[in-house]
Amino acid sequence: MEYSVHFVLALNGQGLQPLDVNLPNFLTLLRVPLVFVIVGLLYLPVTWMATLAFICFIIGGITDWLDGYYARKQGNITDFGKLMDALTDKIFILSLMMTLLVMDLIPVFWGLPCLLLILTREFLITGLRLVATNAGVVLAADRSGKLKTVSQMLAVGLILFGRALDLDYSLELLGCSAAKLGLAFFVLSTLLTVYSGALYLKNYWGLFTGRKQ
Repeated sequence: MEYSVHFVLALNGQGLQPLDVNLPNFLTLLRVPLVFVIVGLLYLPVTWMATLAFICFIIGGITDWLDGYYARKQGNITDFGKLMDALTDKIFILSLMMTLLVMDLIPVFWGLPCLLLILTREFLITGLRLVATNAGVVLAADRSGKLKTVSQMLAVGLILFGRALDLDYSLELLGCSAAKLGLAFFVLSTLLTVYSGALYLKNYWGLFTGRKQ
């Protein structure tokens, strides 16, 4: 069954026409407005907003799985979908990490250097992917990159979960424990991010020097 959504109007040579965005791409793009919703909820001084922010985060994580599932099921894997999936993942998780840092849910003293390392890695590898695409080379996802993504999601999710337990359910001890576990995953995700980035650069450095791997 073909799922599609008329998402926006596109201007082409024949005038305004509906731009057909399939379900996988719609789910991918949905993570961008979800970031703004989550951040807004985190700053609302109202009971249950922290829980709602955590639920929205879970929804964002589910869409990350669903877009790939439906793309494979429909045989509708496109270059646009692959590019936007990677970009929206980075926007989603990095924006929330920066928000947690600003709110001091991640300590700035050591959290900021960690976040800068993560940002540096993501920009470098995104640039490498663009160079690889122009060179006709496919950068295969490795295990360390996948573990990096999982650890980043767990870090943010646990910190949000701990905040919800503390503010909305008055479970301060459990909330603190969840948040501390999230911070541990944040450190782990930083190490995995740097490690996976170093592996990519080592394996594909020839692309920067004009030599295909």
